[in-house]
Amino acid sequence: MAKRKEDPPKAGAAWMNTFSDLMNLLLCFFVLLFSMSTMDAQKFELVAASFSDSFSIFSSGATSFGEGILISNGVSQLNELDEYMNSMGQSADSDETDSVIDVTDEEQREQVEEQIREEQTKESEMLAELIEEVVKEEKLEKEVDIDFTSQYVELTLNGALLFDSGKADIKEDGNVLLDKLGIILEKYAKSTIEIEGHTDNVPIHNSSFKSNNDLSSARALSVFEYLIGHTSLNPAMVKHSGRGEYVPVADNSTPEGRTKNRRVEIKIYHDLSSYQ
Repeated sequence: MAKRKEDPPKAGAAWMNTFSDLMNLLLCFFVLLFSMSTMDAQKFELVAASFSDSFSIFSSGATSFGEGILISNGVSQLNELDEYMNSMGQSADSDETDSVIDVTDEEQREQVEEQIREEQTKESEMLAELIEEVVKEEKLEKEVDIDFTSQYVELTLNGALLFDSGKADIKEDGNVLLDKLGIILEKYAKSTIEIEGHTDNVPIHNSSFKSNNDLSSARALSVFEYLIGHTSLNPAMVKHSGRGEYVPVADNSTPEGRTKNRRVEIKIYHDLSSYQ
């Protein structure tokens, strides 16, 4: 008896063979792309840390949202997940970011301010050296003290050289001093110049002045008017004020200290000064 031949296996539909080939080709294509790609390890660690902080990823693979509510194995146990996802971590991240930005901005601002002060101080020092040379040329070293800050160069005149006690009229010797000083000030006529009158703390009350405030203001005004009348200084660039007894440079309890406090200060502001 002849044996029955087994039916050959039926071939699949033609499109399935084509689809299988296409899938294999795509798989190979993406494997090649991945093999040729490079991964920034530092960025990957930052992204992983960000996800870890935001989603509270546990080592076991489970995650926690809110107060102990778990999402694990692909099953969500969190109600209103979308709302939580949209708002989670924003407050904490915002506070931390703002804090970092504030600290950074403050440090940068302080560095910039320090650099500005250094440049201003250098400018004042250079100006003071130039003025000191002219003072020496005019032989005024004993009559004029020179000092400077980051904002200005200060010329200090002993009040006794300019005024008699309790008066605001400039003495003849004081006129000679101011004439020489005016030559110096004219070299810096484009700068703001400020004249300040100062006194000691001994009370004054006479027919001309009722207080040290009045006396110091009158003396500053006298110097201002003399300089404006005998130099080419622009009055708009020169200020005057009386400071009375309130800014002493020495101890008012001694005669020597009171002598130092009775003074006229002339401040010359340079181009980098914030006062300009």
